[in-house]
Amino acid sequence: MAITQISVRLDNVPGALTKLVDILDKEDIKVKAISAASTEESSTVRLVVNDPQKAVTTLRSFSFNVEVAPVIAVEVPCHPGGMNAIVKPLAEGDVNIHYIYTTIERIGKETILIIGCDNLERAVDILSQHWVDFVGDEIYSL
Repeated sequence: MAITQISVRLDNVPGALTKLVDILDKEDIKVKAISAASTEESSTVRLVVNDPQKAVTTLRSFSFNVEVAPVIAVEVPCHPGGMNAIVKPLAEGDVNIHYIYTTIERIGKETILIIGCDNLERAVDILSQHWVDFVGDEIYSL
């Protein structure tokens, strides 16, 4: 159920993200989901891409500080309270969500949510029991 997320630490200066995206574009690596969070001095960019291994190899060859982590991707039900169908069972199951972000592309009408949490296996078990639809390797070909 897990998919691969790449995290890259960038200097918090104009053009840093552009350089990262340009390198990925030139290597035909497509960004499927992206999140960026900044402090005064640096930014952490989290990415799901179509070819994680190629992205890691490429970015490391350009001396980027790259980390790889498993995350889950789920479809958020498209109705009021849809987000609670995801986050409430995790909270009740004592799973701590570290971050959430969405994809750039969608399968249908539902938004795809990327979740990083402290206990991935438990999160998968809990959400499976609540009939949440997971998006696995299919995300790489959206």
